[in-house]
Amino acid sequence: MLGQKSAIRPGSIFNRQGGSLFNQRQHNIDFDKLREEFKQTTYKNIEIADLRGFLERKVAQMLAANKTRSDFAQRLREIIDRYNSGGSATEDYHEELMLYLEALSSEAERHTQEGLSEDELELFDLLKKENMTIEENQKVKLAAKSLLIRLLEGQPKVLVQDWFKDGQSKRVVRTTVEQVLHSNLPDSYDRVTFKEKCDNVFELIVGYASEGRKWAA
Repeated sequence: MLGQKSAIRPGSIFNRQGGSLFNQRQHNIDFDKLREEFKQTTYKNIEIADLRGFLERKVAQMLAANKTRSDFAQRLREIIDRYNSGGSATEDYHEELMLYLEALSSEAERHTQEGLSEDELELFDLLKKENMTIEENQKVKLAAKSLLIRLLEGQPKVLVQDWFKDGQSKRVVRTTVEQVLHSNLPDSYDRVTFKEKCDNVFELIVGYASEGRKWAA
């Protein structure tokens, strides 16, 4: 039932079912239950290994879907390295991993909370800046949506085959990015910030296209 919390044994869910944990809504995951079961288990190191393996696989998947999530990968590496160096006890290590799991679960749902697709969220993350007003936040979301629509559906088509290999085609894509963002980003974006955002978005598009990945290929 949607309103009930799931009682999941950490080792089994993390070791056998891979990413299926995140197919559930976040509020269905009973994190307190997972913590209680860890306290009662005899094989704590096995449970931790399963949890760590799950988190490493999941963060890699989520980073592949949104390159702005690199801080999540770095944070997990720091938690693991601190434990391996003797900087944290087993129970503390497990709790750090559980807190990280909660944060990762929240991140997996963020695109829904923002009213964006995963691809739109990635562009939004690149375009946003600190201390935005509610109105500015909505404009940046619109800019992300508008840019994706223009690149994928607009005419004349700009993401032609192997466009990233041709200088003229790359300039067309770059100009298109600038035009859409100029029309949609908030007026508070000064010239330096605007160029930085255009550079970041264009670099992302070129990167995905050269890798033959996602919508930019």
